[in-house]
Amino acid sequence: MSKKKFKKDYKPFRREDQNGQVRAKKHLGQHFLKDENIAKKIGDTLSLSGYDYVLEIGPGMGVLTKFLLQKDTEVHVVEIDTESVEYLNANYLQLHGRIHEQDFLKYDLTQVFGHKPFAVTGNFPYNISSQIVFKVLEMRDQIPEFSGMFQKEVAQRICEKEGSKTYGILSVLTQAYYDAEYLFTVPPSVFNPPPKVDSGVLKLTRKKDYHLKCNEALFFRIVKMGFQQRRKTLRNSLKSLNLPDTLREDAIFGKRPEQLSTQDFISLTLNIEPYAVSN
Repeated sequence: MSKKKFKKDYKPFRREDQNGQVRAKKHLGQHFLKDENIAKKIGDTLSLSGYDYVLEIGPGMGVLTKFLLQKDTEVHVVEIDTESVEYLNANYLQLHGRIHEQDFLKYDLTQVFGHKPFAVTGNFPYNISSQIVFKVLEMRDQIPEFSGMFQKEVAQRICEKEGSKTYGILSVLTQAYYDAEYLFTVPPSVFNPPPKVDSGVLKLTRKKDYHLKCNEALFFRIVKMGFQQRRKTLRNSLKSLNLPDTLREDAIFGKRPEQLSTQDFISLTLNIEPYAVSN
């Protein structure tokens, strides 16, 4: 294509072409919630007790933000989409200075909150929702509450109990530190563009005593090793730990990982600690 023809055919995006709306971008996993009743319900999941700040991830055009701003808390948002940032700056003057154009997964949030506690909420992009939970777990000392919208099956997996095929790494690690509650299901029709699956809203409330009575790094390692070979018994999936046969004879090693509760994994870690910490 010649430069002349390119200039003739090229038509830059103008905001008025979209009636003032932000375009949902597939590569960012954006599906904008358009139902204000659901947005309000998500905002109301937070107790606002024990913290003064709320961080919303991926606010888009602010349908949830609007309800958060009505509450007695200081709201910050983190948004990677430049177009959404421009929209929020133009339409939510209360947010000026509190819109962080960053990738949540890479952003050092101590730059925003220091070491103060804050809650996290949002309508999360499906493609990074599990990673968001893992980052929240890393920052559990600062995050007493977490709520938001996920793909339904992911939300259910996080809240699932032992004995289910969907129970896995995310279930165990999350429930070690938080009480997980699946709240309600959301149909595709309330989004623009509509996703191909249902969504689910959940809430995590940090446990009063959320410090595990075991080596936490080893706990994470054992849970991940177990579920990476979930069809095998723990006797086989944890074989590389080179545990003594006397320990491996315990009945718990004859079980598969989905049969163990979070507390069972903690107890298992305690039993393994004397032998595996040096491995």
